[in-house]
Amino acid sequence: MWVRILAVFIKELKQLSRDRMTFGMIVMIPLVQLMLFGYAINTDARHIPVGLVDLSQTAESRALEQAVTATQSVNFVARYRSIKDAETALTRGDIKAFLYLPPDMTRRLFGHPRYDAKQTDSPLTRPVGQWIVDGSDTVIASTIRALRDMPLNEIADHNTVRPTASFAVVQYYNPEQRTVVNIVPGLVAVILTMTMILFTSAAIVREHEQGNMEFLITTPVSPMELMIGKIAPYILVGLVQVAIILSMGHWVFSVPIQGGLLSLLSGAILFIFASLTLGLVISTIVKTQLQAMQLTIFILLPSILLSGFMFPYDAMPVPAQWIAEALPVTHFMRMIRAIVLRDANIVLLGKDALWLGLFAIGGLIVASLRFKKKLE
Repeated sequence: MWVRILAVFIKELKQLSRDRMTFGMIVMIPLVQLMLFGYAINTDARHIPVGLVDLSQTAESRALEQAVTATQSVNFVARYRSIKDAETALTRGDIKAFLYLPPDMTRRLFGHPRYDAKQTDSPLTRPVGQWIVDGSDTVIASTIRALRDMPLNEIADHNTVRPTASFAVVQYYNPEQRTVVNIVPGLVAVILTMTMILFTSAAIVREHEQGNMEFLITTPVSPMELMIGKIAPYILVGLVQVAIILSMGHWVFSVPIQGGLLSLLSGAILFIFASLTLGLVISTIVKTQLQAMQLTIFILLPSILLSGFMFPYDAMPVPAQWIAEALPVTHFMRMIRAIVLRDANIVLLGKDALWLGLFAIGGLIVASLRFKKKLE
């Protein structure tokens, strides 16, 4: 018995060593997970991109900006002339928050000797500025809220004691700070990534394994026509999944759906198309359905961890952000949250929409070029 078990054991090892794809997954999956969790994943949000609306334009306001930057919690990446311009950038996702400094900021900072700090009309009872935050990301919002009681002794008189917080904080889109509000739209991107790539990653391999390739070879169907025909049914499947997730999230968890149907439909179709073409490219690379599943998992792991679904995108190191930008799910994650939670339209999200469109077209062309109507 032991001799026969040993013989089967040796046979499996030899077969595994010949399967380069499976052998590569054995080595690469733990390495990728180790690098993602140990290097790229960071739950402490630092250097958050924020904007500034400075209507004071004084030396004190510039000193206040430097003091906030010195905390390393935020980075001022843009300046805006009005609150409306900053709100548009916040809706578009260019910034995660912006600091508004009113024209009387200096008076609020120093107060006035004839005012009593206990009086409600005293400048010292009013915040120096106001943070407007995208509250849909609870981690980012909590980091900004930590700046609320930031000491201003380096700027103001050291003898001045403020009876109120240094800054007021207003949270847009998710004032109750419910995590589910941010999770449900993100689930749309994650579930579509998993199902769409999985459905089409074995599309061509399945034809070989089921013996249908002979029939395809004898038909006048071109490679491009075959690729489009393969992914067309799954576009409808993906839209059904989007409807199920968002409707159940709205009814069960009271997740608000602020965006328009046209923008939501356009963004979903672009991402579904991009994910399906990525699966087709995988299908032209692998030789078996098992390899297709392994490669799908290999892509799914960074898609979940680097897209901003679980961990703040802005907290990741720059090399990890470069990898994330190459993944379609990262762009759709920004789009779906902006459309559903911030009432953004597809025009405001033009950069991400254009990238998804180009990725989908490029993937379709690559898959068509790699597919050969012949038996190996």
